[in-house]
Amino acid sequence: MTAPFDLNDDSVVVVIGTGAGGGVVASELARKGVSVVALEAGGRHLPEDFINDEWESFGQLAWLDPRTTSGDWRVAKDFSGLPAWIVKSVGGTTQHWAGASLRFQEHEWKAATTYGPVQGANLLDWPIDAAEMDPWYAMAEDKLNVTRTGDRPGLPGNNNYLVFEKGAKALGYKEVSTGRMAITSRNDDNARMMCQQTGFCFQGCKWGSKWSAGYHEIPEGEATGNLEVRSQSHVARILHNEAGKVTGVEYYDANGTLQMQKARIVCVAGNSFESPRLLMNSASSMFPDGLANSSGQVGRNYMRHMTGSVYGVFDKPVKMWRGTTMAGIIQDEARHDPSRGFVGGYELETLSLGLPFMAAFLDPGAWGREFTSALDHYENMAGMWIVGEDMPQETNRVTLNHDVKDQYGLPVPNVHFDDHPNDIAMRNHAYKQGQAVYEAVGATRTFPTPPYPSTHNLGTNRMSENARDGVVNKWSQTHDIPNLFISDGSQFTTGAAENPTLTIVALAIRQADHIAREMSAQNL
Repeated sequence: MTAPFDLNDDSVVVVIGTGAGGGVVASELARKGVSVVALEAGGRHLPEDFINDEWESFGQLAWLDPRTTSGDWRVAKDFSGLPAWIVKSVGGTTQHWAGASLRFQEHEWKAATTYGPVQGANLLDWPIDAAEMDPWYAMAEDKLNVTRTGDRPGLPGNNNYLVFEKGAKALGYKEVSTGRMAITSRNDDNARMMCQQTGFCFQGCKWGSKWSAGYHEIPEGEATGNLEVRSQSHVARILHNEAGKVTGVEYYDANGTLQMQKARIVCVAGNSFESPRLLMNSASSMFPDGLANSSGQVGRNYMRHMTGSVYGVFDKPVKMWRGTTMAGIIQDEARHDPSRGFVGGYELETLSLGLPFMAAFLDPGAWGREFTSALDHYENMAGMWIVGEDMPQETNRVTLNHDVKDQYGLPVPNVHFDDHPNDIAMRNHAYKQGQAVYEAVGATRTFPTPPYPSTHNLGTNRMSENARDGVVNKWSQTHDIPNLFISDGSQFTTGAAENPTLTIVALAIRQADHIAREMSAQNL
């Protein structure tokens, strides 16, 4: 049963955001007997509410509050008000994701050491490593029911995968499979239904087979009686006392009324845009540049992964939309091999978009015979997505745009991003290899497509050993304020080649354990 907490109860942990990080931290703390108030800007959507239609689902779940963009990335031109494709709902972007759940490789925790100096990149080693994260990854994989971990079988391959696999093997790739997915691959004891292969799997899973913080973690946390989730609660600022410790959170409730919840500890998990925005909007005379920003690193080092897509057209139908969307991966290129002309690596993952989204993202703004003829062959298409490690740059950052205000009169985030030369070299290599995969199995036409608004948004409050280099320490506790934590992808020091959700969840489990232990010891 949901526990209602008083606004003046200063013993609670306030968690801002309920996605892969915030949702897990809130639920894990509640299971440990900690009183938690979770504030979520969006509403609540359960499996029965989801719409198996991409356009309608986008309107139902997407974060559409105003944002602005700048930089040389094509997204700033094509989708200037939509720098990222994230969700405004209980569960955050775990309500709209494909399910790919991959561990970082050992070398990716130490990118600065491994890659050496990269001109223009602000590389830094994480203050944690693969060995330290191993048990937390194992817990996260069990929580998410990740396929091909433990004794859980992999998902079956659809036609899109079979084309992908055949082409990969023809090129000599060895590490190809239906991947590690947070999608239940068998009927088991936790009451999650086995995947029904319905397709169009980015949006919320109507079967509840794909893990989500919204309909798995949050209800389990609420069942303890220690968690209250307040949906449609938009946080405006975090408050602090004269000693510099946070004391509470101001937020606008569902009626637009400004409320204030007192807090013992605050965990910020609003994603890589809203988290730094909130810290900066919480500026005071004591913290004139925003909370936890003595280093000047809040908002900096924004990463979105090096992305792009490749499609192949064949002489027979593929019907790529049938079955699980992203259950297919080639990992051979995820290695670090600078002989290819770049540092770090990338994954190739199966992808399909519905026809309306395909028309929007294939080549935004394009028209004419070449464009329409591609869409005419939609039934015969196979598709893949590229995801690789992009370089952190201080100049890629989130700032406050004081000229544009949201519905509450708060400055909106401006997202600035320029591709690093390493990103461009990696993308061009990936385009070539992706096209070769399809050409190896008889594609009549292949075409790369530009990056579109990503759900992988990282950095902006990065983890660092030294306070001068970042925003949070190895527990994602801010260097400046001991009872203020960051619990989302904004804590990432570097992005690695892997989809980030599993790592966010593993870090959240680890952080909740640390917070509960420190609270018990009266250190927090």
